[in-house]
Amino acid sequence: MPDTLPVHLNREELHAVEVPDAFETSDSFDVALVNHGTSVHVHLHLDDALSEVASLDASNHFIDGETRRAAHVSVNGSGPVTGKLKVASAYGAQTRYVDIRLTEPEETESTVEVDESLSRPQPTTTNRPNGSDGDGLVDSPELVVLGLGALALVAAVVAAVVIDQMVVLLGALVVLAGVLAALFVLRSDS
Repeated sequence: MPDTLPVHLNREELHAVEVPDAFETSDSFDVALVNHGTSVHVHLHLDDALSEVASLDASNHFIDGETRRAAHVSVNGSGPVTGKLKVASAYGAQTRYVDIRLTEPEETESTVEVDESLSRPQPTTTNRPNGSDGDGLVDSPELVVLGLGALALVAAVVAAVVIDQMVVLLGALVVLAGVLAALFVLRSDS
């Protein structure tokens, strides 16, 4: 959860702005705008030093009476940076400044536990439900060849019937011979 900088509005008098003198954080933070009175317009502004490493989600806010609203300040840079946040109420009726100090985040040492099982070679085969190591069609190339050959044979027979020429019929017989030869070679390899 981000750190929170409290800003109290309308607590002592109309348009009053109460802020701490300084605020320190190492990461993004929220500006908690707490309105204790009637509705008020609030403007937030980061000075040049802070603007180089941080940004506001919105600079103008309308806060209804007796409500709270959070304005988020995103810190995108690093390094120690000091600057000012300007808080103005009612279009400048009252203005206050907060000294903001962004520090380096604490370095946390993260470790990864490694056990002895990582030093052993891992199996390369996977367990599949049907007991094979490939995916369906590659497991049986005979079916692929048979399916494609049947499709080519049907196309050749249709062409032979439609065109009614002996050359096309001979082409269909060559396709059939090729399919049978491919099936023979696949069967003899396995």
